[in-house]
Amino acid sequence: MTAPLRIGNASGFYGDRFDAMREMLTGGPLDVLTGDYLAELTMLILGRSRLKDPTRGYATTFLRQLEEGLGLAHERGVKIVANAGGLNPAGLADAVRELAEKAGVPVRVAHVEGDSLPVPEGFLTANAYLGGAGIAACLDAGADIVVTGRVTDAALVTGPAAARFGWGPGDLDALAGAVVAGHVLECGTQATGGNYSFFRRHDLRRPGFPVAEIHADGSSVITKHDGTGGVVDLGTVTAQLLYETGGARYAGPDVTARLDTVRLTQDGPDRVRISGVRGEAPPPTLKVGLNRLGGWRNEVVFVLTGLDIEAKAQLVREQFADTLTRSGAEPDEVRWELSRTDRADAATEETASALLRLVVRGRDQETVGRAVSGAAIELALGSYPGFHVTAPPGKGAPYGVFEARYIPADEVPHIAVLPDGRRESLAPPATTQPLRDVEQPPLPAPLPDPGPTRPAPLGRIAGARSGDKGGDANVGVWAVDDDAWRWLAHELTVERFWELLPETAGLTVVRHLLPNLRALNFIVHGLLGEGVAAQHRFDPQAKAVGEWLRSRHLPIPVSLLETAHAPEAHA
Repeated sequence: MTAPLRIGNASGFYGDRFDAMREMLTGGPLDVLTGDYLAELTMLILGRSRLKDPTRGYATTFLRQLEEGLGLAHERGVKIVANAGGLNPAGLADAVRELAEKAGVPVRVAHVEGDSLPVPEGFLTANAYLGGAGIAACLDAGADIVVTGRVTDAALVTGPAAARFGWGPGDLDALAGAVVAGHVLECGTQATGGNYSFFRRHDLRRPGFPVAEIHADGSSVITKHDGTGGVVDLGTVTAQLLYETGGARYAGPDVTARLDTVRLTQDGPDRVRISGVRGEAPPPTLKVGLNRLGGWRNEVVFVLTGLDIEAKAQLVREQFADTLTRSGAEPDEVRWELSRTDRADAATEETASALLRLVVRGRDQETVGRAVSGAAIELALGSYPGFHVTAPPGKGAPYGVFEARYIPADEVPHIAVLPDGRRESLAPPATTQPLRDVEQPPLPAPLPDPGPTRPAPLGRIAGARSGDKGGDANVGVWAVDDDAWRWLAHELTVERFWELLPETAGLTVVRHLLPNLRALNFIVHGLLGEGVAAQHRFDPQAKAVGEWLRSRHLPIPVSLLETAHAPEAHA
């Protein structure tokens, strides 16, 4: 039997733990070490960097990590695959070669390109999401290090797995299994206890990064190096599977993975087996991410202390509006949010204070910059008692907008630039299938006699993980046991979701059932406006929407509260 392929992750985003590459290379056996450095916001940041210096546009942190990681990987025979190339994978590949030459480490470097498309007028970047075939071609040609531009996060795993096991485009189930493993790995320590609802059960001061043992049939075991912090269990893996996903079909350029077929089993301490994943032909189109500058943004946070908080907030809003009108400066958008963080009869000034947040946007920097800052400061001596702000108002900063479009896959070049400089073009899969929703599975049988209820936080019997996709948010919720699932599937409807999270009222919310995971996944369309770079709301990436949902009280059967395996959630 072919030995499993051990793939580790050392980066979940641009700015993740710097020492992770060294820790993963020295912490235990690996065949491949991956790093995910790209996100929608990152591409905008790299686009602005490239405007200043056309030779950049890649994640420079990766190069600094390689200064010590290169020799370690060579000594241990570990391949490195990372999407740190961003907008300039060829430039990063050259920089890696230069670094290797200076360090005296003989490594073969390859890169994948083709994702960068003609940029429409008014945009900074336009990049298609490629699959893992280019990575596989580079590894097949003997590459030790492969850097890419915009590929799907899971491609960092499907590429090495296809190279090791000889999978072709028709090995849909195996590819789908690798996609699921890749999705679990892609955000690093989120799979080992980070950002986890039930964090109080475990020591999470410094969670280790995850490892996937991929088998020839596409099944895998998620684990971590021995002796590292954090935990890998059914809950941490379920949480990450729900992160930034939608319905049962999880589409990518290599394969469409059926998340409703995923089966998780505990395979020992810090080991979770993923099996049963079915795959379908990928869609005939590729997603293209476009970034542009949307305008200018400014923010002022007023501190309101003590009594009459609502009246103080009303006064400053009226004064600010009057000052702007007199100045002739009218931003395109003015938003106020009052956060009642104050407490009555508070023992400290900070806990006696509420925060009134003003956000303005506009296409003219002067209008949202100096005009707004001046209006806010002018109020200092003539407004509510105790007037002060958390920080001096600024000049205004540019904000970005992310858009997703789809184009035929055969219109996008997919090129592997091999270690010897040869360029190999990869054709898209010959068989495709348009993406469509699956028929919703039947609900589980309701609890026969749930008995009396009492108001309690939903988080007493359910975990959650939420995230962003452009302007939409997803909120995945999973039950801690079978009885809780039977109740949750019937109780947490879209209508109840709207009721519990009033900010979502009036928005389109779609609910998907994933019975194998005892989970519901809610897609909230438009919650994030124009996406994370636009900073549309208080939590621009929807990271904490799931925890907000878990904190809401609703009538829960006492029998579930008494038998749930989740630790009690404290308000």
